[in-house]
Amino acid sequence: MAEHPNARLIRKLHESFVEGSYIAAITELFAQDVVWHLPGSGPLSGDHRGREAVLAAMRRFEELSGGTIRVEVHDILAGDDHAVARPGAKGRRGEKRYDCPEIDVYHIRDGTVTEFWSFAEDQRVTDEFWS
Repeated sequence: MAEHPNARLIRKLHESFVEGSYIAAITELFAQDVVWHLPGSGPLSGDHRGREAVLAAMRRFEELSGGTIRVEVHDILAGDDHAVARPGAKGRRGEKRYDCPEIDVYHIRDGTVTEFWSFAEDQRVTDEFWS
């Protein structure tokens, strides 16, 4: 069975993080007015509105982790309007270590991500790591 086009889109996005080409991928695959909903009480929690705000948040995650943050996708499910990814994130901040499964839900329209929500398996651990 062939992979759904929206699953390929999200796979391409996650591969760009591994390859270090996420800026180009976000520019290509995210709508200009994309919204990233990031729950919790950490310094980057909240709604990031617009492609530039999402890019700024991604850069800040890299900065805060000293470039150690890594995301590996385990599964992607997709239909015509949505995709759900099951990544795991790992990183370091000084003596702090982070290893947390996540769920990301994407709304996709006309081949671009228009909105997405990121959920950590343990929000308390995530908030403590980034704070």
